[in-house]
Amino acid sequence: MTASGFFYNGAMSAVLNISSYLFVTLDDTAALREHLHAEALARDLKGTVLIAEEGINLFLAGPAEAVRGWVAVLRADPRFAAIEPKESWSATVPFKKLLVKVKREIIRMNHPTIRPDAVGSEGRAPAVDPGVLRQWLTQGHDDEGRPVVTLDTRNAFEVDYGTFEGAVDWRISKFSEFPEAVQAHKAEFEGKTVVSFCTGGIRCEKAALYMQEAGIERVYQLEGGILKYFELTDGAHWHGDCFVFDEREALAANLQPGGKAN
Repeated sequence: MTASGFFYNGAMSAVLNISSYLFVTLDDTAALREHLHAEALARDLKGTVLIAEEGINLFLAGPAEAVRGWVAVLRADPRFAAIEPKESWSATVPFKKLLVKVKREIIRMNHPTIRPDAVGSEGRAPAVDPGVLRQWLTQGHDDEGRPVVTLDTRNAFEVDYGTFEGAVDWRISKFSEFPEAVQAHKAEFEGKTVVSFCTGGIRCEKAALYMQEAGIERVYQLEGGILKYFELTDGAHWHGDCFVFDEREALAANLQPGGKAN
């Protein structure tokens, strides 16, 4: 990788793709939308930025300097100083247009008591680093000897592209179905360590909090989601690709475009 791109199969992938989210309470969503939209337009970026009272969720692509310039503008606001976008590269921009929207939730769960922005960083559900999860899956248990269960919180069609070996998959069609599925299956997690995971971390952030609220004792979220696992490990224990919500469709464990659903 260079400062301006990524060489893959001998070709330069010069488009920087970023994804990130941050749960933080926002009381100026309309004004923030106008500001961030204007900054993205000025840099000719494409993708989607969702803003809600509970925080921000974003997927953007463009030349590296332009993308990182936009991130610098975002971080200049102290509320977003902690945001850490995940990066990948592509030969072309995988979005057709720019959308910056104000929504009710940045990830819809329809469970208003689950507000990661309200509990703050100290109150978020415990997280496990990708390297630690890889170690747990290799040894077959956590550091205290308990069986480890990986719980895929994504929609069924996403899971069909790839998932962790042996992951629990409830075949949900939308994330708002997740709370009902937890209530139906929570007894199955007794005596086990549960690690919820999703593409970039946003769904498992809410999922882990909900499972705690539901009384499941040992719950972790995979820090940074699948994409961070790909970035920081060799992808061990993962089968297939990871669906992404852009024209690349799916990424392999090397963060390059992958194949189709299984």
